[in-house]
Amino acid sequence: MPPLDLHMTTAPADLPEIPHLDVGDAGPMAIIEADPERFQSILASGLDHYGAAALRYGDALSRKWLMRNANPRLQEIEAFAARAERPGAYLLNLSYEWTCTTSTGADPSGTGNRMLRTLDWPLDGLGRHVVAAKMNGAAGPYENVTWPGFAGVVTAMAPGRFSAAINQPPMRRWSASCWLDWGINRIRLWRRRALPPVHLLRQVFETCANYAEARRVLAETPLSMPAFFTLSGMAPDEGCVVERDEDHAHVRAAPASVANHWIAGETPGRARGVDSRGRYASMETLRDSSGDDFLWVQPPILNATTRLAVIANAAASKLIVQGWEETGPATAVFSL
Repeated sequence: MPPLDLHMTTAPADLPEIPHLDVGDAGPMAIIEADPERFQSILASGLDHYGAAALRYGDALSRKWLMRNANPRLQEIEAFAARAERPGAYLLNLSYEWTCTTSTGADPSGTGNRMLRTLDWPLDGLGRHVVAAKMNGAAGPYENVTWPGFAGVVTAMAPGRFSAAINQPPMRRWSASCWLDWGINRIRLWRRRALPPVHLLRQVFETCANYAEARRVLAETPLSMPAFFTLSGMAPDEGCVVERDEDHAHVRAAPASVANHWIAGETPGRARGVDSRGRYASMETLRDSSGDDFLWVQPPILNATTRLAVIANAAASKLIVQGWEETGPATAVFSL
């Protein structure tokens, strides 16, 4: 595969469109029904990345954990697994191996607050198979940047309410061994009964009526594992980064950026992704001056694992998305 052109600023003209699906109240299973081939392609990518044995073992453990905790998304994920032709539906729904660079600040256009966001994950296919799904919740509709067969939310925009995204914190450090730390953190996760961050963020989009309510829920709800949430509201100064461990929060007001290291918190951890501090510094520099294009997606924010770039503004009902793969842009730019 050719290497990523880290200086690429424009995409080829013949790239595929990102599907925009209105699934209403039908939930994420309707995304699979609308595009079953895309669903199978993502599962195949997971099989290539993790291997069949790891997926089967991971599926078994993930399903057991979801069942023990009476997870509210279990039935959906069980339906995904029943529809799949290969293992992976359970494990991929609980995978938390992506890294991201995100910011919130006043939109330079003068309307509302804007979120800029990239998602990095070495899983091939996430960029070219991304979809935008309009989904309904008790608090109103929201636009979910997602994939067929995924029950959580990692990036979304609710017109007239807020936009939000998740970043992954460093892996908590307990010892001199990375593998021992990984095992200790998995044991701690196994013992937790709280929601995974991606399920909490979906709950927020479905039930929170405004920025203030979303901020409170993201800061106060117990989690099964640490997470960074970026929340962008309606007013230019209505935004924050919520740095979370399982039971406590540090909230930084906008303008603010986050990558994959703690800024307000002091939890010892192992770095994740490509140059987290460099990505953070670049986003801090570019956040307030970039336009509604993806010229800000440049190294080190752009790297070989970048799979998504997103611009969101709930006050302007704005959502701009592009999928990326290792070789560069993988989709045309989607825009609401």
